[in-house]
Amino acid sequence: MTRRFWTSMDYDVLRILHDNGRDAKWIARFMCCATSTIHRRARALGLVFDGRHHWTAAEDAVLRRRYPDERTADIARDMGLRALQVTQRATALGLHKSAAYLVSPAACRLRRGDEVGKAYRFHKGHVPFNKGLRRPGWYRGRMRETQFKKGQMTGAARRKYKPIGTERISRDGYLERKITDAGKTNAARQRRWVPVHRLVWQAARGPIPRGHVVCFKPGAKTTVAGEITVEKLELITQAENMRRNSIHNLPKPLKEVVQLRGRLMRQIHKREKRA
Repeated sequence: MTRRFWTSMDYDVLRILHDNGRDAKWIARFMCCATSTIHRRARALGLVFDGRHHWTAAEDAVLRRRYPDERTADIARDMGLRALQVTQRATALGLHKSAAYLVSPAACRLRRGDEVGKAYRFHKGHVPFNKGLRRPGWYRGRMRETQFKKGQMTGAARRKYKPIGTERISRDGYLERKITDAGKTNAARQRRWVPVHRLVWQAARGPIPRGHVVCFKPGAKTTVAGEITVEKLELITQAENMRRNSIHNLPKPLKEVVQLRGRLMRQIHKREKRA
């Protein structure tokens, strides 16, 4: 049902129900309109729904009286809530089902000792209907032609695939080259791409010692593959690399700008997560 005109009484009802903790979906059912309409009218009144149901003292009293001896689903239906909301509130209030309820037919799966659903379980010694039907190399119907083959790529994986030898610019501004397709984990995928300047160093000087990194000499950084030579590179310790790239080496005004940018980016990321 579509409500075309809202009277002052409609707005008063909306405000009262909102203040009593009713959510937008419950109010929409009560006022016979769409949930989107309730949100729109609430914004006009400056009201905000936080997505939670705020329990009143009267509702708590009803829950204390009914929860021990009645089905949770029935209570939730009568109160216009979800069963999970009723259960969570009962737990918060320390309420439990009574002993009389737990032995009654209404308790269903909560009953102890009568093994509800036993008739529908697999029994010991049960033989699956398809035992012995699956044989190596045996395919039924079009099963074989529709199965995924080893190494097959479809969809986004096929569109985004880059062959070995492809080069790209990393987020840090270094030229990288893909050297393998091996690995399925995220860490293994990251190791598929290696900075070209590291490959150049290893080809000329051998393996990089543990605790050391290869970097460009000051002013020699480049992203052109042909211009990356071992003469432009140097091997330094990780500690020295950290000291070189420390923010404390910058002039004070620039240092403050970097710190301000960091705070700004953190706030942007927080708001993006909330959106």
